[in-house]
Amino acid sequence: MTQQITHLSDNNTQFPPCDLALTNPDGLLAVGGCLSLARLSKAYHCGIFPWFNEREPIMWWAPSERGIVELDEFHVSKSLKKAMRRMQPTVTINTAFTHVINTCRTQRINSEGTWINTQMLDAYYAAHKAGFAHSIEVWHEEQLIGGLYGIMQSGIFCGESMFFKQPNASKLAMWALVNWLKKHQAHFVDCQLENPYLTSLGAKVIPREEFLTRLSRANDFDIPANMWLAQTLENIYD
Repeated sequence: MTQQITHLSDNNTQFPPCDLALTNPDGLLAVGGCLSLARLSKAYHCGIFPWFNEREPIMWWAPSERGIVELDEFHVSKSLKKAMRRMQPTVTINTAFTHVINTCRTQRINSEGTWINTQMLDAYYAAHKAGFAHSIEVWHEEQLIGGLYGIMQSGIFCGESMFFKQPNASKLAMWALVNWLKKHQAHFVDCQLENPYLTSLGAKVIPREEFLTRLSRANDFDIPANMWLAQTLENIYD
């Protein structure tokens, strides 16, 4: 099919097929529209995610290669195990979503800039209230030291961003997430794009076509009603 950028309207939540996405920049599929709950939900169901900077139009992406973490291939290093034993962290879910996403934003603004702009903040706050955006929080001595957030509407957790205030804290959040997903027999973690940090945790890339096939299968997964209730995860590293 011919590659093209689709300009979205505000009142239509439909997306074009992912194989229309550009090769340069890789994966750019559409621009415009809005970040309403209906559109955001539809995007993730189709394997598409928003990614744009402040003062840019909303851009929607479906890369030709997708970074994922297979739950059984998550790499737990000796140093990560040692950090877990030393800190004995408390891990919670959905008890501090606002704190997590704001800290993800602040950490990136201070280092390299961030795509978590004010529009994205509002959209994911709304998605959290609607029950499909979630956070994992890592605490040490009652201080939030790490965490991550993302979207889960099927058997796939679509990771968005993570942060750490102590070494290994974001890795501890990812480890807890993987174990929580395994406990509920979910499919895998969608990392969107590969990077060296995620590769060190066992991430790999798969072609877009394979990702979309697996995404379709994951839509049959029924998320347990209590899976994302605000709670403390006991013995999550066992």
